[in-house]
Amino acid sequence: MVRTYIKDLKEKIGKDVTVKGFVQSIRNQGGIKFLILRDVTGIIQCVVMKSDKEAFGFVEDLSLESVVSIEGLVKEEKQAPDGFEVQVKSIEILSKAYPELPIPVVYEKSGDETDVTKRLDYRWLDLRRPEHLQIFKVWTELEKGFRKFCDENNFVQIYTPSFMIAPSESGSEVFEVEYFDRKAYLAQSPQFYKQMALASGFDRVFMAGPVFRAEPSFTTRHMTEFTGWDFEMAYVDSHHDVMDLLEGAIVAGFSQIRDSLDIDIVVPSRPFPRLTMAEAKEKLSSRNVPSKAVFDVSPEEERILCEIVKEETNHDFVFLTDWPVEGRPFYHMRYEGDQKTTKSYDLLYRGLEIVTGAQREHRHDVLVRQAEEKKMNLNQLKDYLEFFRYGCPPHGGAGIGPGRIIMMLLDLSSVKEATFLPRDVKRLRP
Repeated sequence: MVRTYIKDLKEKIGKDVTVKGFVQSIRNQGGIKFLILRDVTGIIQCVVMKSDKEAFGFVEDLSLESVVSIEGLVKEEKQAPDGFEVQVKSIEILSKAYPELPIPVVYEKSGDETDVTKRLDYRWLDLRRPEHLQIFKVWTELEKGFRKFCDENNFVQIYTPSFMIAPSESGSEVFEVEYFDRKAYLAQSPQFYKQMALASGFDRVFMAGPVFRAEPSFTTRHMTEFTGWDFEMAYVDSHHDVMDLLEGAIVAGFSQIRDSLDIDIVVPSRPFPRLTMAEAKEKLSSRNVPSKAVFDVSPEEERILCEIVKEETNHDFVFLTDWPVEGRPFYHMRYEGDQKTTKSYDLLYRGLEIVTGAQREHRHDVLVRQAEEKKMNLNQLKDYLEFFRYGCPPHGGAGIGPGRIIMMLLDLSSVKEATFLPRDVKRLRP
C-alpha cells in the first residue's frame, strides 16, 4: 500500500492507509495501547486493540523513536487530538531505537531543556523535534522567495570555489590550508569571483554557498563556517541602487514564508529606513550609548539603534550607509571629493547586522591605490586586479547572512540553532 503522509489522513477517514514514521510516545492502558506517530508533516494517534494480537504483541518490543510502518483504518474519534485516529491492523518495525536516548526528543515539562552543547552533540536527534524542523522549512521558503526574485530580475546563478590563492578580505581571520606544493585559503566570501563574473559580462549574478571565517569568536552570532547568499549587479549609479534591489529580495523572501507556512510574520514595508553612519552615531550619542569607534558599530549600538528606529518608524530594518574608509575593505568605492567615506552599507534587522554591501571600485588604477593604502599584498591580489584591466562595468552587491535572518525572525537564542550542523571554534562534529 502506498504511504500516506500524516497531514493527508483527514481526507482518508473510513479508508485503510499505510503511515510511516517515528514512535514519539507509547501509552499502555491494559487492553488498549496508544502510539503517537510522527512524520515530517505532523503527528497522529494510533490505537492498538488487544484483539489484534500480532500488532498488540509488536508494541511490547517498541522503544521510543523507533521507525515503524503501520497499516490501519482512519476513523473519526472525538477524544483523539485531531478528532480522528488510526486503528492499527499491523505494525512493521523498520528500525528499532536503543531504549535509552542520549537526549529526549520530546520534553514533558517546560524548563527541562537539555544543555545546548549536548543537544548539538546529538544534533540528528535534536532536529527530530517539530519546532526545529520548522526552522529549516522557514529557511527553504525564504530561499524560494529570494531565488524567485533573482529569476524575475534577470540574475544568473554562479558557483564559486572555496579555495583561493589569496585572502579575499584584509588577510586576517582566514583558514590557511596545504594545497599540494603551496598554500591556499578558504574563502571569506565569494567577492572576488562575483566581480570577475561582472567583468565577464554576466551583468547580474547570485550565489549560495559556504563562507569561512577563522575568527576566535564565542558569541551567539558567529560561526567559523556558515552559508552566505551573495549577489552582484552591473551598471549601478550608487550603493542605493543595490539597497533598492536588496529590499525587494527581502520582501519577496518574507512574503514567501507568510504565504507558505502557518507562522506569524511581518512582511516589511518599503522603503526601509536609511541612516548614514554619522546620523546613526548622533542618534546613539543622544541616548548616551558608548561608541565603539566612528568607523564601526558594536553589537550594543546595533541593538539600541534598531530600538530607536522601531520607535520612530515602526520598522524592523534599517540601513547604515556611508561608512568611513577605516571600517571597509579596499574595494569599496569612495565618494568623489571625499576620500574618507565609502559608498557602502550594512543592513540591520531587529538589532543584528544581516547584510554587508557596497558599490565596488571598478577602476583599475583606483583599486591599486586603495589596496596600497590598506597595505594589501599586491602580488597576492594580482589575479583579482587583472579583472579590471580590460574593462569592467560600475557595479555593487551584497553579502547576506540568511542564518542571522532566521535567527532574528524566529527569535532563536543563537545562529547555531538556525544551522543544520554548526561549526565554531570548538565544534567539528557531528
